[in-house]
Amino acid sequence: MAVRAVRGAVQLERDEAGHMDEQVGALLTAILERNGLSADDLISIWFTATPDLHSDFPAAAARKLGIVDVPLICAQELDIQGAMPRVVRVLAHIESDRPRADIAHVYLGAAATLRKDIAQ
Repeated sequence: MAVRAVRGAVQLERDEAGHMDEQVGALLTAILERNGLSADDLISIWFTATPDLHSDFPAAAARKLGIVDVPLICAQELDIQGAMPRVVRVLAHIESDRPRADIAHVYLGAAATLRKDIAQ
């Protein structure tokens, strides 16, 4: 079993805790489903949020999905002029037999424009 990394992002419509839970939950669910993963395959997850998001920790959405025994951490993205606002990004480390080229990176909604090279 190899250690792989999966990327993903979602842009929120507004900075509200319930909306963040919904959108980050949808992102994590899509990452798991598209890669044939379960919570047991997760090693750790890094979340970043743009500086304009203050309502909640993105990791709280993972806990609400039942991802309770996986190390999670949240950090703030760099405040770059002109960057897409209200974005939560994910970097998940996983155990998988899939080749690196077969990992499905998930960019939902408008966030798909962030990484057209790897978004699926």
